[in-house]
Amino acid sequence: MTAVVDDVGSSGAGYLTDERLAIQAMAREFAAKEVLPVANELDPVKGEIPMELRQKMAELGFFGVLIPEEYGGLGLGVFEYALIVEELARAWMSVSSLIARGQQFTAGFTEEQRREYLPRMATGDFLSAFALSEPDAGSDVAALSTRARREADGWRISGQKMWCTFADGADYLQVFARTSPIDRDHRSRGISCFIMPKPRGELPPGVTGTPVRKIGYHGWKTWELSFDNAYAAGDSMVGPEGEGFKVAMGDLETARIHTAARAIGVARGALEDSVAYARQRVQFGRPIGENQAIRFKIAHMATEVEAARSLMYRVCTEVDAGRRNAVEASMVKYLATEMAERVASEALQIHGGAGYTTDFAVERYWRDAKLTKIFEGTSEIQLKIISDSILGRQTR
Repeated sequence: MTAVVDDVGSSGAGYLTDERLAIQAMAREFAAKEVLPVANELDPVKGEIPMELRQKMAELGFFGVLIPEEYGGLGLGVFEYALIVEELARAWMSVSSLIARGQQFTAGFTEEQRREYLPRMATGDFLSAFALSEPDAGSDVAALSTRARREADGWRISGQKMWCTFADGADYLQVFARTSPIDRDHRSRGISCFIMPKPRGELPPGVTGTPVRKIGYHGWKTWELSFDNAYAAGDSMVGPEGEGFKVAMGDLETARIHTAARAIGVARGALEDSVAYARQRVQFGRPIGENQAIRFKIAHMATEVEAARSLMYRVCTEVDAGRRNAVEASMVKYLATEMAERVASEALQIHGGAGYTTDFAVERYWRDAKLTKIFEGTSEIQLKIISDSILGRQTR
């Protein structure tokens, strides 16, 4: 397995204060010493992220980066969050995804819910699984058909959900269901969001599931779920009734920056491993890194990683300053994830036949990079958002 080498070509000049450099260095050391060895051992055999690793992440405050200090979090910005996410993703993307389970999609919480849940989220003791997508509602979220029926003291939820990662290991499901019939002219209305607490390692009563047979994103299971009159308490709703679509869409700037940071971390892993391999691998009597073809590949890969990171830093800065950057968040999500797939593919090519084995981490980066183009809004959805902002929405 290839070890971590120095980050290639990243200066962050103008953005990285002494405090941010310290945060980055801490996260980098943790990723190299604690995450990468576990990833190299467990990902090839589809093992799950160990609880011991989760506890170490909690002790460093990773689950509460964005949670305000008054609720037990670190109270930092999206910029610091992205720095940490990139470092973790460079080692194992699944681990960099895990920290989002306690600090994203909480904007709709009432003050009572914030005081009850956020302190537990900040310590990693109340982590979520997001039950939004359905077999016929992926990019078209407003097409969801899962129903929530009111009863005396709560709700009964029935329907199918897809792509619910961590459904078994989470402490609660965040479930989206229709609480009123679909309005064909305003399809996003009538969707509500519910918190459904449950024991770790189990699905809630009334919920059954089957793990999805995925090709990557190992370290945890992704589920297809069936809800059959599953119970949600009366005070479990997040946001006003019928406005769950706003809850799902309301944190997408952060979510898309998070995915861009994951993609950049994955690409950096592929790049750094390629640099190390190009120096070590000897063919025709010299290291392959002395061949211009390989050198130019690495130069191009490094340039693409740095370009994506620079845009991410700018978007993070704008978001932390309180300026809305929905379109720019889509731009960096699109740019970084498309870049990650190209860089990971080139990395595998540099490794040759060795890259097509599980003996080297580059195949993990290749598999995971592809996924970044799909979740949190596909590349095609990002292009629609960007083009609509430039040319106006298309007429139907």
